[in-house]
Amino acid sequence: MLRYAANMSARDEKPSTGLPGLDDILKGVLPGDNIVWQVDSIDDYKALVLPYSKFALDSGRKLIYFRFASHGQLLPDDHGAEIYKIDPADGFESFITTIHDVIEKAGYGAYYVFDCLSELAGDWSSDQMLGNFFMLTCPYLYDLETVTYFALSRNMHSNRAIDPIVNTTQLFLDVVHHKDNIYIRPIKCLHRFSPTMNMMHKWSGDDFTPVSSSVVISEIRSNTSWSVLGADRKVGLWDRALLEANEALERKVANELPPEEETAIRSRLCRMLLSRDDAILPMLSEHFSLHDIIQVANRMIGTGLIGGKAVGMLLAGAILKQKNERFAGLLEDHDNFYIGSDVFYSFLVQNGIWWVRQKQKNPETFMQDSEQARRRILTGEFPNYIVRQLEDMLDYFGQAPFIVRSSSLLEDNFGNSFAGKYDSVFCTNQGPRQRRLDNFIAAIRTIYASTMSEKALEYRNRRGMLEHDEQMALLVMRVSGQMHERNFFPDAAGVGFSFNPYAWHKSIDPKAGVIRIVFGLGTRAVERFDEDYTRVVALNEPSRRPESNFEEVAQYSQKKVDYLDLECNQLVSGDFLKLLPACKNIPIELFASLDKTRMQEREGRRPGSGPQTKPWIVTFDNLLTNTEFVTDMKNMLSILEEAYNYPVDIEFTVNCTSDKEYKINLVQCRPLQVQGTEIPEMPDIDVPEEKAIIKSHGAVIGQSRIMNIDHFVYVVPSIYGNLPLRDRYDIANMLGKINHSIAKGPGGNIMLLGPGRWGTSTPSLGIPVTFSHINHISVLCEIVTMRKDLVPDVSLGTHFLNELVEMNILYLAMLPEEGKNLLNEDFFLNSPNSLNKLVPASEKWQEIIKVVSASCLPDEMKNISLHANAAEQEVLCYFDEKK
Repeated sequence: MLRYAANMSARDEKPSTGLPGLDDILKGVLPGDNIVWQVDSIDDYKALVLPYSKFALDSGRKLIYFRFASHGQLLPDDHGAEIYKIDPADGFESFITTIHDVIEKAGYGAYYVFDCLSELAGDWSSDQMLGNFFMLTCPYLYDLETVTYFALSRNMHSNRAIDPIVNTTQLFLDVVHHKDNIYIRPIKCLHRFSPTMNMMHKWSGDDFTPVSSSVVISEIRSNTSWSVLGADRKVGLWDRALLEANEALERKVANELPPEEETAIRSRLCRMLLSRDDAILPMLSEHFSLHDIIQVANRMIGTGLIGGKAVGMLLAGAILKQKNERFAGLLEDHDNFYIGSDVFYSFLVQNGIWWVRQKQKNPETFMQDSEQARRRILTGEFPNYIVRQLEDMLDYFGQAPFIVRSSSLLEDNFGNSFAGKYDSVFCTNQGPRQRRLDNFIAAIRTIYASTMSEKALEYRNRRGMLEHDEQMALLVMRVSGQMHERNFFPDAAGVGFSFNPYAWHKSIDPKAGVIRIVFGLGTRAVERFDEDYTRVVALNEPSRRPESNFEEVAQYSQKKVDYLDLECNQLVSGDFLKLLPACKNIPIELFASLDKTRMQEREGRRPGSGPQTKPWIVTFDNLLTNTEFVTDMKNMLSILEEAYNYPVDIEFTVNCTSDKEYKINLVQCRPLQVQGTEIPEMPDIDVPEEKAIIKSHGAVIGQSRIMNIDHFVYVVPSIYGNLPLRDRYDIANMLGKINHSIAKGPGGNIMLLGPGRWGTSTPSLGIPVTFSHINHISVLCEIVTMRKDLVPDVSLGTHFLNELVEMNILYLAMLPEEGKNLLNEDFFLNSPNSLNKLVPASEKWQEIIKVVSASCLPDEMKNISLHANAAEQEVLCYFDEKK
């Protein structure tokens, strides 16, 4: 190892505590020593810090003081030390990154003083995180051959903090103050020994004298607080806070708790368990009782926060029940469990993955070693005490299926949805107990690994959140639904927006909200399935459909159902009609309508067929028109938007209790990341046909707008349709390069046009881009030319469409051969192609990808305008002579 670079006097003089007598007891201080003092009083710690710091300065060492606690300052500002004041409330990750940055810059051989570490456990409400901090920082200091002073308050911490600190540090010493004397007892002294080293020593002047008299020792020890036998019997900060909260609740029930004290306790617990987001905390304070918070704490594994998704779900339920008494009986009860965010950080630390995560804060290196980190996560181990709690949770569920869902600190908050960026995993929970436990732990690892995925890291980088404190908590939920022979699923599920970005008719009020609903598990509502469809319902016009007749309704209705196959132990998709014979407890008439034409044909061939063999089509017509469901959903979204003072996005399930009665399970609520909900007035535009580039009357998702277009990127449908599948992935990657090249170079508004479905997982149906391929575009157009029977699926609520809405990207579907629609393909084919300028060596794709930049066009064609009228579902793009 390289030796530290210091001046000659510093190099020649051995490290020291500044107290020669103490150095003798310890057999010297060694480069790399971390020295932890367990104290009853900060004054006792300060008495040890002052001679140590004086020695450091006198011998020419660099002295650094980390100031973060509320106790008195250990070293004055003019002492000569470099003082760094850091706020632990900014979060664990921010705090430790700042500390480590200072240490890295200081280099070899520095001397350090830390404030008392015990307050960190208070700031983070976790002994476990204090232990993690020490395990990450102590070896770093050791490698740089520093000498460092730390302090801990006696009897304040559980084994979650004490064990990692004692096991990691080189020196751990107990300090006792009795009758105006200070006694020091070394507990751990790594790589050194003497017959009296671990005895109690009395500090008197420069001398440290071993105390051998049993009379003196027993007097001191019996009159001094000490650590109880057995680390597991020590109550840490987290448990103490919950004990105090339970005592306060008992006093509240007895009307003995002052309101101001209750408010203070609730506020402290909210920041411990629920959120530190200033936008969410006032809502929690208003809608969460002390009892509510304690109920959450009682269902936690580990410590830390429960994350954004869990908070959003619980908060929404509390708001609805308080604002409208109908929801108290309508909403399904939750019996969820929460795996605290500290468990995630501890898992990374204990499995040697933390340092990879630190690289992800740098935009230049955030993808470095992420694949290796994911592999290590997938094989990582949990501490035994966490595994025991997971076993208890598993026993609670019995063999009922459950889902493990991501619930990170930043997830589902204002401004950041993280939709689809982190995994969620269904556990069918069948088979022997050990196998079920192994599958449960594998599910947790899978979600932890998804924090290192390319799409998650790209999302954080794109939104400037690489340096934010992003811990992964987990929400473990019972799957909503019931058994249908070997299959398990809810009657219906879906997503809802309180603001409708897809108003396909002028009678639709965007502010009334919209839902996207499916039969079976809601995975089909939040993922885009290329050869299937869903029901989109405008809540002020539930009967109005984009389709013009029943034949179209039948053609573009849901054909597949997602469900859990409990015999195969997996999530599967199956044909709706084949699934129906097992669905004897579902009032199918609420969710489906009979195809009368097919019914007559079938009756003619096979009279007397049973009700479950009839040609049902998923329409949800009776649920929408003959029950209170639409009113309930409309009220739910309206109440939540008012409480959030912001549009909201929810996920839900529906389970019938009778032919017209049902329960709704609200499984998610978050702010809807839509930019602007005002409905602008759009002027009437009359453009001669020769000036038009695009005229479209079809699906438009996004806010109405008038904008200029600086670049078109056009994928020629006739050529793309003949490409082999492997080349279609190359096209997607090339579009990503164009997207990033324009963003880094000329900039401007980009309109991307191509055949079939964007973001498809089936290249035969469209272009298999990911969102990172198109994240800088302004307008996305799907040209419906891949197959005549494939129409645009308005995938509201899917993760792909959510990202478009969140980034304010306008989506439109273009049917070039229908009605008054127009696509001036000659313009794209015959204009100068800028592809090779933007992406060198791309000649292979010149005929299929046309990049038309307005700046390269003749003067009379340089000004290109786009008018998108979402209310009328019309888009017009043309050469604008008025500019």
